[in-house]
Amino acid sequence: MSERILHLQHVKVSFATLDGTVEAVKGVNLHVNSGETVAIVGESGSGKSQLMMAAMGLLASNGKATGHVDYRGTNLLAISKSQLNDIRGARITMIFQEPMTSLDPLYTIGEQLIEPIRKHQRLGVAEARARAVEMLRLVRIPEPERRMGSYPHEMSGGQRQRVMIAMALANNPDLLIADEPTTALDVTIQAEILELMASLQQRLGMGMVFITHDLNIVKRIAHRVYVMRRGEVVEEGETAELFANPKHPYTRALLEAEPTGRKLPVAPNSRKMIDATDVRVTFRIGGGFMSGPPLELRAVDRVSMTLRQGQTIGIVGESGSGKSTFARAVLRLLPSEGAISFENRSIQNLTREQMRPLRRELQIVLQDPFGSLSPRMTAGQIVTEGLLVHEPSMSRAERDRRAAQALEEVQLDPSLRNRYPHEFSGGQRQRIAIARAIILKPKVVVLDEPTSALDRQVQKQIVDLLRELQQANNLSYLFISHDLAVVRAMADHIMVMKDGRMVEQGTPDEVLDNPREDYTKRLMAAAFAD
Repeated sequence: MSERILHLQHVKVSFATLDGTVEAVKGVNLHVNSGETVAIVGESGSGKSQLMMAAMGLLASNGKATGHVDYRGTNLLAISKSQLNDIRGARITMIFQEPMTSLDPLYTIGEQLIEPIRKHQRLGVAEARARAVEMLRLVRIPEPERRMGSYPHEMSGGQRQRVMIAMALANNPDLLIADEPTTALDVTIQAEILELMASLQQRLGMGMVFITHDLNIVKRIAHRVYVMRRGEVVEEGETAELFANPKHPYTRALLEAEPTGRKLPVAPNSRKMIDATDVRVTFRIGGGFMSGPPLELRAVDRVSMTLRQGQTIGIVGESGSGKSTFARAVLRLLPSEGAISFENRSIQNLTREQMRPLRRELQIVLQDPFGSLSPRMTAGQIVTEGLLVHEPSMSRAERDRRAAQALEEVQLDPSLRNRYPHEFSGGQRQRIAIARAIILKPKVVVLDEPTSALDRQVQKQIVDLLRELQQANNLSYLFISHDLAVVRAMADHIMVMKDGRMVEQGTPDEVLDNPREDYTKRLMAAAFAD
């Protein structure tokens, strides 16, 4: 019989806010056995992440946890921070949902991997470095020895997530808590990571808590499932039984949720918003007196695109294919070569100061909303930050009115605008990020994985919201995603990228249903595999 590793009994989590106490978790019981994978699913804001953050002692300063969290006979809620630190990172580790906020931007990947290995395994620098390289190789990071010297911003979102997985598994933990560990990964890499985690679990006899909104993953890897809604467990059971015979209406709604509808194409003579020709982006990595000339990495290689008014172009491809880099280059957020024009005006050679007036018309919603929202600013302050730059004469009262209006547009209660980012769910934070972009009334918005961290029900809501905003404001979108079901619902034209190049493009029917290239066919096979 498997040994029980973790047992949560009547755990409650609350947060003290300016609007009063918010109860995030309302008395949850849960257990995990050795060698077992337990999935926790539920809509954004259901309390699933905060439940495990409480178990790890990682709640925000205004958070409070009560109840009993038993790890092998020790109540984690009743021990000192030093005792907890001896357990965290060694016996219990956690992979976080938003890697950019978990990796220190001032230290290289290698330095951040070596530190916990040395602390918990008491190895020398050379041994710890060898172990770190081994872990990067294990999670399929190319050229791991060289990547040890990279900084987080020099890696793609998927690569950063794989670094987090390597860091969590480096000390052979007893229990792994994985909070949406594959949301930033394309479907092919996702399958590899899940296979890797399963093999390591089998080898180590490790227990695993898998927090996710992706029910396809749950079906493939979990032994048991807990379904959470509004801070409570509404259903639990063996995975096969729960999928075959869901008892609670909410569980049935989760299983049936899927983004629907299709985007109608724009007229061929619609106004050109962005015209990009032969765009190239090259990164220079390393180099110096001792290390020789820098290595040149061509992240985007001669990619062209025309985005018209009211159009949505979906950009798909594996992590590291150049999707986000191309979009940032088009917005002139990265140096690039080639020709880029906005509304028939060349912007390729404009200086930073010359680009500033255009920024309000060229907005971006990032993949990682928590990392792009200042933790020291309220939602209202975040949403109106752009107004301080582009409309500095506007009164505070008018800014507050515009903030309330923008939050209403993204279907978020304006009365919540005095709360801070950590007091919102992932889906609510994404709405705040969208509100910050649309308050400036832009013409073009880059949406970089805006639904990747959201459950299917909230994904559907965000897709509907984005389509409504597009129709109301005649917006043009560049929609970057690895979720092909969402891309089908959002885009009227799709570009497929691989290794910095565009390998295929066309309508959703042409690309998703009748792909020409082998690479696109592999993406489709991985995305729609049972």
